[in-house]
Parts: sequence; C-alpha cells; structure tokens
Amino acid sequence: MVKFSKQLEAQLIPEWKDAFVNYWLLKKHVKRIKVHQRPKLNARHARDFCLSVFDPIRSAACTLSAQLLPGRCRVQMRAETEASEDELVTSEAGDEESQNENEPALLVSEEDEVKSFFDQLDEELSKVNQFYTAKEEEFVERGDILNKQLQILLDLKQLLHDRKESGSSRSLSLNSRSSSARQSDFSESGDDLSGKLESQTEEVITALARNGVNFVGSEAARKKGRTRSTSMRIDIPATTPTRTISAMTSMLWEDLANSPKKEGPGDSINKKKIQSAEKMIRGAFVELYRGLSLLKTYSSLNMVAFTKIVKKFDKVANQEASSSYLKIVKRSHFISSDKVVKLMDEVECIFTKHFTSNDRKKAMKFLRPQEHKESHMVTFFVGLFTGCFVALFFVYAILAHLSEKLSPVTGTTYVETVYPVFSMFALLSLHLFMYGCNLFMWKRKRINYNFIFEFQPNTALKYRDAFLICTSLMSAVVGALVIHLILRSNGFSAGQVDAIPGVLLLIFIAILICPFNIFYRSTRYCFIRVMRNIVFSPLYKVLMVDFFMADQLTSQIPLLRHMESTMCYFLAGRFRIHQYDTCKSGTLYRELAYVVSFAPYYWRAMQCGRRWVDEHHPDHLANMGKYVSAMVAAGARITYSTNPSTLWFIIVLVTSLEATVYQLYWDFVKDWGVLNPKSNNPWLRDDLILKNKSIYYVSIAFNVVLRVAWVETVLNFRVGLVESRLLEFLLASLEVIRRGHWNFYRIENEHLNNVGKFRAVKTVPLPFRETESDG
Repeated sequence: MVKFSKQLEAQLIPEWKDAFVNYWLLKKHVKRIKVHQRPKLNARHARDFCLSVFDPIRSAACTLSAQLLPGRCRVQMRAETEASEDELVTSEAGDEESQNENEPALLVSEEDEVKSFFDQLDEELSKVNQFYTAKEEEFVERGDILNKQLQILLDLKQLLHDRKESGSSRSLSLNSRSSSARQSDFSESGDDLSGKLESQTEEVITALARNGVNFVGSEAARKKGRTRSTSMRIDIPATTPTRTISAMTSMLWEDLANSPKKEGPGDSINKKKIQSAEKMIRGAFVELYRGLSLLKTYSSLNMVAFTKIVKKFDKVANQEASSSYLKIVKRSHFISSDKVVKLMDEVECIFTKHFTSNDRKKAMKFLRPQEHKESHMVTFFVGLFTGCFVALFFVYAILAHLSEKLSPVTGTTYVETVYPVFSMFALLSLHLFMYGCNLFMWKRKRINYNFIFEFQPNTALKYRDAFLICTSLMSAVVGALVIHLILRSNGFSAGQVDAIPGVLLLIFIAILICPFNIFYRSTRYCFIRVMRNIVFSPLYKVLMVDFFMADQLTSQIPLLRHMESTMCYFLAGRFRIHQYDTCKSGTLYRELAYVVSFAPYYWRAMQCGRRWVDEHHPDHLANMGKYVSAMVAAGARITYSTNPSTLWFIIVLVTSLEATVYQLYWDFVKDWGVLNPKSNNPWLRDDLILKNKSIYYVSIAFNVVLRVAWVETVLNFRVGLVESRLLEFLLASLEVIRRGHWNFYRIENEHLNNVGKFRAVKTVPLPFRETESDG
C-alpha cells in the first residue's frame, strides 16, 4: 500500500506546492512525540514482564512438587513468595525513585512537542485558509469580469443581427415598389429606419453601460446631429500581422454604429472581430474553469492531509484529538465555502448555453479535456523500430566499408552527394530523441511543461510518442541508405539511384502537411504554426513555445546548411550529374551561407525586440545583444573559412570569445538561474528539483565545454574528406545534445518561477475595454 505522503506528493498541484499543508513537517513533529513515548512504554513493559513472565513456570513447578511433597512445598512456596514480594516491592520503589528523577524532563519535553505540533498545525491551517481565500476572491472577480464581457459580446451580436435584418427588410421594401414610389417615399422610409436603428443603438448602449463600458459622444458629431458618435474598442492582442495592423487603425463600434450603410467587406470585418472576441472570451472561461477545478482539488487534498496527520497523532500520543480538531478544520473557510462549486456550475451552464449551443457533452470536452491514455502499442513499436534501426545501421556500416574498399573515388563522390541529405534527417532524429528525454524527465520530476508551453493536455506529445517518431524516422532513413547503397553497388545509374533521398524528403514533407487526422496532426500543425511565427517573428506576439523553438534552431544551423545543399541539388537539377562544386562554391554559395547562418540568430533577436516593445523590460534588449554578438561571430568564422588570414583569425578569436562568454553568462544566470553566490545551495539557486546537487555542477561544466566547440572550426585539422565529414557531423551532434541538456534546466527554472508566483492558470487577455473619446 502506497503511503499517503507519496500520494500527496504525486497529486498536489506543483505550482501551489508551497501553499499546501506541510504534511512532511507535521509528520516529523509526530515522530518526535513518538520518540518521547518510547522510554515510558519500555519501562512499563519491563515491569509487566517481571511480574508475569515467571508466573506460569512457578505455578507449574509448584503443582508438580505438591504432588510429591505437599507440606514441604507449601512452606517453600510461602517463603519464596514472601521473598519475591519483598524484592518486588524494593525494586518497584527503586524504579519509582529513578522514574521520578527522569520523568519530569520527559513529560516537559513531550508536552513541548505536543504544543509545538498543534502550533504548527494551526499555522498550516491558517496558511491554507489564506491562500484559498485569496484565490477564491481572484477567481470570483475574474468570473464577474467575464460575465460583463460576455454580456457586451451578446449585445453587439444582437445589434449586428438587427442591423442586418433592418438592411434586408429595407432592400425588400425598396425592390417591391416602383421606381417612382421609391423616389417619393425614400426619404420617409430612410428617416423611419434611421430612427429605428438609433433607438436600437441607444438601447444597446444603455445595456453596455450597465456592464461597465462607458460611451462618450463626440461634440462635433452632436452638432451635426449624429447620436451614434460613441466609441468602444475590441482590444484583440496583436498576435498576427492582420491584427497588428487592424488593432492600430479600426474600432468595432465605429464600424457598427457610424457606418450603418456600409455593406460587403465591412460586414465581414465586423463579423471576424466579433468571432475573435468570442474565441478569446471562450478561452478565458475555459481557463477560469480550470483554475476553479484546481482550487477544488487543493481544498480536498488539504482536508485529507489534515485528517491523516491528526489521526496519526492520536495513534502515537494515545489521545483523541482528531474528532475535535477536525471539526475546527471543517468549519474553516477552505472547506465550508461553496463559492467555488457554485461558480463552477455557473460556468458550465454559461459555456454550454453560449458556446456549444446547449451541447453539454461538447462543453465538457472544452472544460474537462481528458488526457489520452498511453497505449502499450506505442511502446511496442518504439522497441520494434529501435531494433530495426540498430540492425539496419550495422548492415549499412558493413556495406559502406566494402564499397569504399572497392572504389575509393566512388566513395568520395558518394559522401559528398549523399551526406548532406541523410545527415539532415539524422540531426533531426537526434533532436527528437533529446526532446523525448526532456519530456520523460519533466514528467518524472513533475514539471508542468504543458502549462509552460500552453499545450493542450489531450493532444500534447508524450515522451513515448517522441521516441516513436524518432525511431521510425531513423529506421526509414537508414533503410533508404541501405537500399541506395545496394543499388549503387549493383551498377544502377546515379540518376536513378539518387532519386531515393529526394523521394524520402518529399514523403517527409507530405506527412508534415497532411491534413488528415493521422500521424499526430495537432503536433504537426503546432510545429508549422510555430515555425511561421518564428519566420515572421517581428509581426507576431512572442509566446514561450515560439522563442523556445527559435533557440532550438540556433543549435541546428548545420541542419539548415544541409537543407540548403539538398535544395540546391534537387532544385537546380545537379544531383543527377554529381556536380558537387556547383552547390559548394561561387558567390551565391557564400551569400547563402551567410543568410542561413544568420537566420536563426536574426529571428531570435527580432523576437527579443518584439518582447521589449510589448513588455518594456530591459533584459530583452540585453538578450538581443547576445544574438547579435552570435551573428557577428558566425559571420567572422564563415569569412575566415574562405579567407584564412592572420587578421581574420584574430577577429574570429575575439568575436567568438566575446559571444561565448555572453552566451555562458545568459545560460547560467538568466536561463538556468544558477551562479547565485548568496544561494542556500552554493553557486546554484535556492530551489532545486534534482536532489543530487553535484549533477548541476557537472551540467555547468558540460555546457561550458560544448559551448567552445567552435574552436575546431579555426584549428583546421588536416584529415581526409570522409573523416572531415564525420567530424563535422560529430560536432553538430554534440551541439544538439548540449541543447537538449540545456532544455531541461531552462524549463526547470521557468517552472520554479511559476511555483514562486503560484501561477498555475494562464491569464487570457479580454477583448473589450473602455476608450475615451476625443471630444
């Protein structure tokens, strides 16, 4: 049976861990009380043993002697009894004297421990009540705001609906009459319609004002006789280029109220804005419900913890305090309050009615998303593809060795043409493997990565899924390598054989963009969306997953270079005739090398700039400087590779050292949160998830060593072509491993920041806000 402490640790909310009752500290108090109970119990058991253990033996011996020597036995028994009684009285008197000397200290110590236990218990109860009350007030206030937002949305939708109906009825009435009648009655019908729209608008304005939105009319408009000169803004976050532009130039109320005659595109724009606002409010209700569910779980777990610890105290101290103290706990606010339950019911009703058309089953899919259970089939296929990969890799290594012995020239050509294509897949698979390891460790250490990345729990990738994608991809890649090498060895032409890598690449792209709900569609589309946000990073609001993925790209520059070479081969049609120098020399090649090497750092720097514009935090500008220095160092190394002079060697050393020191400082101080000299853990941070501190010091040294791997690019080792390609691939792989290693501590630090701020529910921005008129 699993101990309750283990169950509590597995079920508590990680971000609110410090707000839970400290069951482990209270358990230590109970253990101290138990220690003080042992001397008394031992003395009592010893006296009972002296009185009772020899009685059966003596009675049996006397029974046997009575049968043989009845008189003598009675005399002896009487003498022995009197002697034993005298010895017992003497020993009891001695025990009482010694006990009286030691017992006051024991009793005082035990009373102190009991008092300390109940003081700590009261303190924990107060802590739980205060946290629960604060969170309850926060969620109730958020619920009131969402109700107002929803009412504004409903009023606007009603106004748009009435406007469309009035416009259609006007069109019908005008079309059903003759042209002369239309000319005579046009002004009258227009005035009636205008008055009707004005009265409807005034009613909506009044309703919106009751919900906290104030409208101030423009004086210029009033002088001209316009009554609908109010303004209200839908404040939709600028998360797309369209929203970035429209948020700066348009207001929904002006489109609806000030342009009643506008038709066509204007209506679609207004409808899109309302749909966007509805989506935001729906997401806010989902997060509110999730927060209420967490608070309800918080209440129930703490109640169970108080019950368990008080009963444990009763058992140890031989008292009956559980019933009386649990009555106090049940009268506490975190148990007696029913606001959370009522608000949850209210949110369910509102969400079902307004967002799912009274379909409760559909509403519960949004409000209570269920995680997919991990299938044993996934584990089976991971093992199957792993075995296939290992077997095929050994086959490929043997075939490659034999082919190189038979034809060294062909082997050199083979390395130059095939290496960029297949190393691209190998580096991608290695990165997926490292990501799977990260997912495994995050889950094992209860790091809430789904909340940090804002992933949906029911569709988020699990670590077994990441391993499945990795092993299946590598099995396909190595299998294609074996087939390609066998066909080359059997005399097939290069034009026919070298289409295999291209077909594999096209299959991979087709799977990535496949619209059907197969092969982890939600993950694939999330990846495409994040890559789009990265490429157009200045125009998109930067989320955690966006800059995390951009950081991964800075470690995959060799992969991007191989992708560039592959595209050159296939798009330029050079792969068939093996003109390798076409894609590895010339002005265009050098320019593309600069562009590809700069792109990840540029995207990341633009993300930092966008975050500084949104948040105005100076750290984002400092972080931008880190990526600018990395771009300068990368450009210097590329220039030195084509122009190996002493001057450029010095420039490479200076720029690379500066960038490396900058990166190491940011890795350790900002991203990992270590190197704090005032920390409770020397040169680490106060809170650590891994229990073994030495792992952090080893990780720091490991990160330093792999950060200076650029030294190889300036040393110019004299090795053969095949060896140079293997060395290049090895260094690229080490950078991917370093990034995967970096990922764990980066998300660990982010998780601990959330824990420190008790941030377990994300705050969704709301669309409607007040705007003051210019008049």
